[in-house]
Amino acid sequence: QVQLQESGPGLVKPSQTLSLTCTVSGGSTTTSYYAWSWVRQPPGKGLEWMGVIAYDGNTYYSPSLKSRTSISRDTSKNQFSLQLSSVTPEDTAVYYCNGTYLDYDYWGQGTQVTVSS
Repeated sequence: QVQLQESGPGLVKPSQTLSLTCTVSGGSTTTSYYAWSWVRQPPGKGLEWMGVIAYDGNTYYSPSLKSRTSISRDTSKNQFSLQLSSVTPEDTAVYYCNGTYLDYDYWGQGTQVTVSS
């Protein structure tokens, strides 16, 4: 059973870079056909897909966030990470990491990130 756990600071100042890490257990970030995503949910709004890193290392981003988003991975630690630059209070949200494989869908518990000075 694949399990995901987000980690990172819960408070980020405006204009800074938000950095989160997702640790994967029970599976590998390099196993064929797995895709590893970041998704967020601002208060009172729906889920927003931010981007994905595929098992082969290729990345794809939401067009609306592409200029500020970077997703990478550390295969030695079986982790993948999110960096979101130039944050504003509008980036305040619960951030989730997600893994998909065929019909399977795995989610972390989510981590609250607040952007405030």
